[in-house]
Amino acid sequence: MANPGKSKHRRFYLIFAFIVLIPVLFLAATSLFSSKPENLGVVQGRLAACPSSPNCVSTQATDDEHRIEPIEFSGSSDEAIQAIKAVLGNLSGIKIASEDKNYLHAEATSFVFRFVDDVEFFVNESDNLIHFRSASRSGHSDFGANRKRMEKFRAAFEQSIK
Repeated sequence: MANPGKSKHRRFYLIFAFIVLIPVLFLAATSLFSSKPENLGVVQGRLAACPSSPNCVSTQATDDEHRIEPIEFSGSSDEAIQAIKAVLGNLSGIKIASEDKNYLHAEATSFVFRFVDDVEFFVNESDNLIHFRSASRSGHSDFGANRKRMEKFRAAFEQSIK
């Protein structure tokens, strides 16, 4: 005769697994089918504005939720781009997608769900500032991942130029 308690536990675990697995599979599929946004790049000295969702930070944002301070530098835009590339090379999960004289676009891929965030750098040589933007391609919240990444980048960049 089957143990009714064991059957009840098995049902609980199946329901729990179903409740957990469905959102995880949805997130993984969302990540897999996300595509590169069309609004990347610099237009009239500005990176794209952050969306209203909290999964983006930008040095050019005007609201506190999305705003992050730019990085000061001295030297040419080429030297700044080379320094940015060197720091990015030491951060895991980041690959450079494209670069120009004063612009660099990288893609940061998360380890577990393979979410892709677009990370952009704009070197404004006339102001000696590096502006950047980091935004998730999919989802609503990133639990502060973009801000943490860019603060980690800032610390590593400032350490590298000392």
